Order: sequence, then C-alpha cells, then structure tokens
Amino acid sequence: MEAGPDREPDNSPGKGDTSGQSTAASGSVAVATSPADATGAEGIQLPVWTKVLGWFGTAGLIYLLICAVSIISRGFAGLGGDAAHSMFAFAANPWVGLSVGVLGTVLIQSSTTTTAIAVTAVGAGALPIRGAIPIILGANVGTTVTTTLVALTFIGSRTEFRRALAASTIHDFYNLLALLIFFPLELIWHPLERISGALTNALYDTGWLPDPDRFNFVRAATRPVVDGVTRATSHLSSTLGPLFTIVIGAALIFAAVYFLGKLLKLLMVGRARDILTKAVGRNAYLAMASGMGVTVLTQSSTITNSVLVPFAGAGILTPAQVYPVTVGANLGTTFTTLFAAFAVVGQDAKIGLQAAFVHLLYNVFAIIVIYVIPVLRPVPLFCAETLARIATERKWVVAVYLITVFIVLPALVIILIGVL
Repeated sequence: MEAGPDREPDNSPGKGDTSGQSTAASGSVAVATSPADATGAEGIQLPVWTKVLGWFGTAGLIYLLICAVSIISRGFAGLGGDAAHSMFAFAANPWVGLSVGVLGTVLIQSSTTTTAIAVTAVGAGALPIRGAIPIILGANVGTTVTTTLVALTFIGSRTEFRRALAASTIHDFYNLLALLIFFPLELIWHPLERISGALTNALYDTGWLPDPDRFNFVRAATRPVVDGVTRATSHLSSTLGPLFTIVIGAALIFAAVYFLGKLLKLLMVGRARDILTKAVGRNAYLAMASGMGVTVLTQSSTITNSVLVPFAGAGILTPAQVYPVTVGANLGTTFTTLFAAFAVVGQDAKIGLQAAFVHLLYNVFAIIVIYVIPVLRPVPLFCAETLARIATERKWVVAVYLITVFIVLPALVIILIGVL
C-alpha cells in the first residue's frame, strides 16, 4: 500500500497515481480523501443571507482598496516632489529595490499589497518607473514563501512531505528562474520598461483602456473617505501629515487585500478547489487558465497554490500537474495591480498604468520563455523535486533555504548597499 505512493511521481502531466487521478477528476471524492478537509472550507454550507452579506462585504473592501490608493496619492501630493522622491531614494539601486520587494512581501504576506503600493507611488510621481520594476520583480519572488510553509504541515510523514514540498516549491523556483532571466536583461536593456511604455502610449488615449485621469466617478466616490483621512492628519506638520496619510493608505491597502482574500476564500474556496481539481490533469493550459481565474476571484495566488498542496501531499495530484496552475496563478495576480493603477488620478497616472503593465508583461513573458517554450519548462520541476528529496532526508535544509533566500540575503543587500 505504501510502495505505490512512495515512488517518484511521473513528471508527465497526464500521469501519476492512477487511483488518485481518477479521484481528482471527480472533484468531490478527491476532497473527501484529502487532508485539505482539515481546513473545513469544503464542508461549510453558508446560508443565503450570509453569502449575500459576504458579497456586500467584498464590494465594500474593493471600495476601501480604491480609497486606500487615492489616500496614498493624496499623501504623496502633500509631501511635494523632493520629499516624496527622498522616500524612495533607496530604489535608485535596483538590487536594493529587488530586495525590498522580496523582504517586504515576505513580511506582509501579500505581493498584491507590495505591487499596488509601488504602482501607486509611481502614479503619484514619488517613484520612477525604473525604480519600481525591481520592487515588482522582487514581490513576485517573496509571495512564494507562504505556499512552502503550507507544505511544512506534512513534515510528520516522509512520503507526504516530499510530495507536498515538491508541489509547493515549484512556485519558488519558477519565479526565481524568471528573475534570473529577466532581471539582468532589465538592468542592461530595460525591455520591460520600454515595452510597457510603448504599450501604454499606444493604448492610453485610444478608448481601448479607461483613462485614470478621467475617472471622475472614482474621485466622487472616494472623496469623503480621502478627505476625512486628510483632515484627520492636517493638524500635523507639513511633512508628518502627508507621511501619516501615506501610512494610513498603505495600512488600508494591506487590510483590504488581507480581508478580501479571507472573505473570498470563505465564499469561493470550495468552488475554487472544485474548479482546480477538475481542470488539473486534463490539459496543462486549461489548468493554467483555471489557476489564473481562481486567483482573480480570490485575489490571492497563495490561496490558489495552497489549495492544491494537500492534494499533492496525499498523492492525488503530482507536482507536474500542479505546475501549470502555479504559472496561471502568477498571471492572475496582475489584475489587481491594473485595478489599482486605474484608481490613480493626476498628471502621473499614465506612468502608474505603465508600472502595472510591467507587472503584467513580466508574467506573460515568463510564461512564454519558461513554460510555453519547452526548453526551460522542466527546470523548476526538477529543482523542486530535488530540494524535496534532499529535505526529506535532512529537514534542516528547508529552514536554511527559506531563511537564507527570503530573509537573510534580501536583508543583507538592503543593509550593505542601501544603508551603509
């Protein structure tokens, strides 16, 4: 009974544990036999009135997110150009900006928040587009740590731990490989900056995209909240007032994204899990589209990826089957950033939209170079399974890997280059 699951999983998308595969295809049976039931989300049947209140809460949190973006913009405008630029002086060094993106996302557990703040800062004229790009790339890496932590819940069983860790760290190695490819290219030739700029210029005034500078209804809808926060900080000095306004806006973005993820997880995770388990294993690109769609719905790539880790640990899904979902989830996170960019108004709103396009293009190019073109496609899977195999024998390796890659290295770069 144990010999079958303990074999190395077949890397081909259509293969794996035969019984597990058929179980996964049925969706509900797969969940019943999976450790994912520990979350209890699949078994929760919410009353209709609770669901209605939940969707009203979702709308309210989206409104709060738009308000928060506008509050940050107002704060940067109050600081003045010199003071606002001095706040992001560290980003003049791309290595520091990259490290801030990684470490900041690890600390607040939300790449959406990190990226949205960077895009808003660009739209407010406080951060140049070239300084925002490394932060956005770093946020893509920092967001992967949470899924790896989910795999640690299986550490009591060698077989399940190896499977779960391999499935979860595909996200890590995919984003690290994308960073290794595109970060040096961006440092030398700035392709993301140039292409996003050309795309923004081509689409901005054509009617294909909404013009953030003409979002008068956004200004009208958010003005009471934005004005209220501004009045609350107006008794402070000309520097402290805008600074506190920015801090309040950043805190509201974090709160909105955090509780939006929690609420949508409660409302959608059962359906999301059903969508994913039915799509995974049938077709890689259908799985990718499902990963993107579920991430857009739940506003969290972490939820999308974490949902499948228990299935991988139980042997129902193989890491190779989880792989395309992870790729799609990465792309799904870009829509919130675009949403935040459309909420930015003012003379620099166009450049803020360009920063959001950087995030989108980076993930699209990563899919093409790493996954669609088959040459590099096996690399993240090979690295993830190798780490899982080593960590199964020496569990301290996981702790060293997580602490070194996601905390020590970014912190050292910030201290040695940005501070000293």
